[in-house]
Amino acid sequence: MDNPFDYKDIVRPPRAVVDALARIGSATLASELAQHLGIRDPQIRGPRPLVKGRTVAGPALTLQCMPKREDLYGAAEYEDPEKQLHRHVMYPTQPGDVIVVDARGDLGSGIFGEMMLTFFAGRGGAGVVIDGCIRDSAEAAKLDIGIWVKDVTPNYHAQTNIIPFAVNVPIACANVLVIPGDIIVADDDGVVVVPAALAEQLVAIADRHVEWEEFARIRLSEGGDLRKYYPLSPEAEAEYQAWRSAQQKS
Repeated sequence: MDNPFDYKDIVRPPRAVVDALARIGSATLASELAQHLGIRDPQIRGPRPLVKGRTVAGPALTLQCMPKREDLYGAAEYEDPEKQLHRHVMYPTQPGDVIVVDARGDLGSGIFGEMMLTFFAGRGGAGVVIDGCIRDSAEAAKLDIGIWVKDVTPNYHAQTNIIPFAVNVPIACANVLVIPGDIIVADDDGVVVVPAALAEQLVAIADRHVEWEEFARIRLSEGGDLRKYYPLSPEAEAEYQAWRSAQQKS
């Protein structure tokens, strides 16, 4: 805690890859990671959307919290603010970034409030994922960012049991490993961690899944046989390929 400025920025993936993951969505990504890329359980459990209907995807800026120890961090809310590392995780923000906080599941500490989230939104941040709480939730919900939290609280970030401890280090958010720069995809179904090194391969695999599901959705809405169209059976493959060719020509 003596040197709160000793952190590194992250390596950001191509925006096209991030946007493709956002279009695919968390449910398909979780399934394809498990079935094809060996990541059995990429979900960060616990955080839920403060406002439903939003989807965000972006590289992770990480903040690690630890149990509070007053000899290391006894400051009041506004005392010596530059030693407060929850501010420093926001400083490197670039458009599309997602802040992920290992808040130890604590329900008594509002990691961010309206003012800091307003700064983050103003820098182009896409969203925050916290296995803990925020404060000023009514005003925060009006901001143009996605917010996934376990709960809300009136308390400030270090008022009770935890303190911000490190920025842009590997963290365990709700017991899920998040490496700085991993791609976070969050929507109404939940939050998924996509390892950065697997992102492009995942897009290629999941795109086909999305495409055949669209075909299957159409056929099922027309009264088609569930056994034939979901999952796509060999019997339906020729029909799917003809539909796919027609889509590409239109």
